[in-house]
Amino acid sequence: MGSITPKPTIYLLEVFPPKAVEYCQQRFHTILPTDPEVDHWREKASAILIREKTISAEDINSAPNLRVIGKQGVGIDIIDQDACDARGIPILNTPGANAQSVAELVLALTLAVARQLGPIVSKQAVGKEVRKEHCSGLMLTGKTIGVIGMGSIGLAVAQMFQGAFNVKVYAYDPFAPMDAWGDVPHMRVQEVAKLLPHVDVLTLHLPLNKDTRNLIAWPQLKVMRSDSILINAARGGIVKEDDLLRALQEGVIAGAGLDCHKTEPPVLKDYEEFWATGRVISTPHIGATTKETQVHTATTALDRVYKFLTD
Repeated sequence: MGSITPKPTIYLLEVFPPKAVEYCQQRFHTILPTDPEVDHWREKASAILIREKTISAEDINSAPNLRVIGKQGVGIDIIDQDACDARGIPILNTPGANAQSVAELVLALTLAVARQLGPIVSKQAVGKEVRKEHCSGLMLTGKTIGVIGMGSIGLAVAQMFQGAFNVKVYAYDPFAPMDAWGDVPHMRVQEVAKLLPHVDVLTLHLPLNKDTRNLIAWPQLKVMRSDSILINAARGGIVKEDDLLRALQEGVIAGAGLDCHKTEPPVLKDYEEFWATGRVISTPHIGATTKETQVHTATTALDRVYKFLTD
């Protein structure tokens, strides 16, 4: 009889959904985060799976057997990429797996800002009377959205808004082929500045790097429509927050829906001025935080790690 190939071993450095853990145990010899053995991952692990844990250059350099890092979700900025590159260690994340979940949150944030749900609910919660004649929201039907970054998430947002509100779409993505998004009616621009004056909703879907840091600052905000809404469900740092606060306080734009902040999670001492405008809805980076997506992204990352180790 032929020998049975042993399962590869993976260290789960954080808590993952039970269904994802069960899936992992079917494919891997699994070291759980509750197992004391997990503390020895640097000395022993060839594969790890993380979600939010920072992996530093020191971690990488002290893990001589590490061959691969599985990352639940898209962002890999919490992992020292230079250290991984130097060792030839791939970071296997899950781009696209959370697209629908994030797109739904973008829709929710946009509606919440447009219909002033934040200030209405907060006033009611402290006993203030809110009458309908004191409210004046915005409709989205037939409006125009600008999508900066038309990858899987940006594309899902465009399709969702077109289906729900029959919007016009302006798209900016310097990396997509010229014939991309053929099934989505859109106006493609080659510069961010070309779409800003035309959109009622500006939504960001791109990574944070040296080229995108402070991509949206005062020069961009001041040319947007006064009744426009900014949505950031990408990364904190893409929007220059001091300039956004000024734009909100001066009524340069109507409001902002922020799932991503420079300081996370957003707390009162850092964002009191934003929230005091009554124009901001903040959520603590929950774009992919649905039961379905958490399982899907975790198992997708596990599949990628398994394929790498067994091919």
